Amino acid sequence: MDIWSTLRDTFLDWESMKEVLPEMLKVGLVNTLILAAASVVLGTVLGMIVAVLALSRKRWLRWPAKIYTDIFRGLPAILTILLIGQGLSPITRHWWGPNPYPLGILALSLIAAAYIGEIFRSGIQSVEKGQLEAARALGFSYPSGMRLVVIPQGVRRVLPALVNQFIALVKDSSLVYFLGLLASQRELFRIGQDAAATNGNLSPLLLAGIFYLVMTVPLTHLVNHFDKRLREGRPVEEVEHAAR
Repeated sequence: MDIWSTLRDTFLDWESMKEVLPEMLKVGLVNTLILAAASVVLGTVLGMIVAVLALSRKRWLRWPAKIYTDIFRGLPAILTILLIGQGLSPITRHWWGPNPYPLGILALSLIAAAYIGEIFRSGIQSVEKGQLEAARALGFSYPSGMRLVVIPQGVRRVLPALVNQFIALVKDSSLVYFLGLLASQRELFRIGQDAAATNGNLSPLLLAGIFYLVMTVPLTHLVNHFDKRLREGRPVEEVEHAAR
């Protein structure tokens, strides 16, 4: 058997892809999007709280945020997911049984909050101090000045970094596989791996990879587009036309 035939049988078994495609669309893609979307929402809310605490003038509020960020950024994601998913399972089984899906979302959200909190913090700190002072001079209280003037500017400056973190969450959703999901809760990677083990080739895994690329690559280029617009302050078309 030549090299091409070996590679074709390993990665390009169309029958294997065709067989697993409906399940990936109906089950894997839906669960991957649910895991990512739920983690984005919860992680963003927690991340904003962490950022506010980290920027507090009071040390007893800053230190818990710093410790939280150091722990969840320092641990490997898979280790965090296993510790939360398996460690909290004896407690949460009283509420939703031995279902690891909610704990997978919780683990992804806690990891994301550490990174999103740092992104928010750096964005808020990048806003010139004069902005807050001007808001105070106009009669805004400190909380109102932060909420209405400083934070919106800071979030706008770190929008590309935030979207990149959301893209990372889409990919990290595959790590929930290690918690042992139910058949109806499997995400793309788990379905691809199960099919690969059954069919004896990696074509289903390659198909799962294509799904991830379709979801993340356009979003990456969209982020770059908006990042360029935010930096230039003009539509990309005008900038490109001016450069010609």
